[in-house]
Amino acid sequence: MSDFKLWWIEGAFAILLLLVPGNLGWGKEGHYATCKIAESFLTEEALKAVKELLPETAEGDLASVCSWPDEIKHRYNWRWTSELHYVDTPDFRCNYDYCRDCHDSSGVKDNCVTGAIYNYTEQLVTGYNASNSVVNYNLTEALMFLSHYIGDVHQPLHVSFTSDEGGNTITVRWYKRKTNLHHVWDSDIIESAMKTFYDKDLDVMISAIEKNISDTWSNDISSWANCTSGEDVCPDPWASESIKFACNYAYRNATPGTTLGDDYFLSRLPVVEMRLAQGGVRLAATLNRIFDSRPSIAHKLASFGNIQPTFQIASS
Repeated sequence: MSDFKLWWIEGAFAILLLLVPGNLGWGKEGHYATCKIAESFLTEEALKAVKELLPETAEGDLASVCSWPDEIKHRYNWRWTSELHYVDTPDFRCNYDYCRDCHDSSGVKDNCVTGAIYNYTEQLVTGYNASNSVVNYNLTEALMFLSHYIGDVHQPLHVSFTSDEGGNTITVRWYKRKTNLHHVWDSDIIESAMKTFYDKDLDVMISAIEKNISDTWSNDISSWANCTSGEDVCPDPWASESIKFACNYAYRNATPGTTLGDDYFLSRLPVVEMRLAQGGVRLAATLNRIFDSRPSIAHKLASFGNIQPTFQIASS
């Protein structure tokens, strides 16, 4: 993607990380799982680069900051990012097309989740290899945005129908509790799985998914990770997968007022777990392509003036 818009990052020297209650994006658990899976597939070079870019408060753990874009998107200075978490497609077409679909509610092209993935990949590639005089991006923010948005594009209802706002306007019951369809896929399926199968422990769930990657899905890892286009990142086919999963699984048998119970939960959980696995593998593959066999950024961070943001974590 050569002509997408590059957004300039404001607040390059100081931003506030505010951990707020509630589940956004995949939900905090889903984004943590995606990034934790990715960490286990990073090469030594890529892992070193990632740790150099992470804020000090992350303590070298990418997963700990993967929900940051959700946590800041409603703040005044960051509202422009709110439409970068998803892409709307025409109702009932069950397909995705970048040129047709990647725009915001005002019609500005490239402002959607796939456009954001191209953008922040480009920022990391450009900033990582640039001379001191031409770096215009906060690479820490770019890393956190990219890691989050790759998770988002794998949530089927982040690539879904325009009229129902990705299932947000479809009111359903998750067992006895009133919610909406988007929240079911962001959080409820994962939370129910943790309670039912994983002893309420997210790390146990992540370990089970990683075991499936090495066993059940071992023959698929190469196709998941590769970009047939030869680019550093390829979110368009990932978005096409998501809208198909949305049509075949998320929307099916989930009309307004429906009570979703065991049948829906048990038949959709494998899809959710596979999408978390694919997101993690693909995030790792993207970061490996960006950072492998390229000069260390340690001296760049010192000389660019790319000061690590100061994060203050609010107590919950």
